[in-house]
Amino acid sequence: MFDIGFTELALLMLIGLLVLGPERLPRVARTLGLYLRKARNAWGNVKQSVEAELDAEELRKALSQAQDAVKSTGEDLKKTLNAEIPALPEDAIAKLAVDKKTVTDDD
Repeated sequence: MFDIGFTELALLMLIGLLVLGPERLPRVARTLGLYLRKARNAWGNVKQSVEAELDAEELRKALSQAQDAVKSTGEDLKKTLNAEIPALPEDAIAKLAVDKKTVTDDD
């Protein structure tokens, strides 16, 4: 995250010791650690929320694509059936009409 080596860290600790003194430095370090932990947890929650939203968006896209595929397949099937029905013998067409009426009457 931060490109801080050991010498830079030691220098920061020495400056903190000189500015704050030995009595206040541990309390300030604990407080700073607490705020860093809270900030890290908050960032983690935001990151998790964004990732969950992106996953949901990907699922919505996949569902939409599947829905479009089913619709186009249904339309293709309907076109094929409408094209093939005139080629059927008359008695088969009459039977289909009776079966269709029976199915719609049951609903």
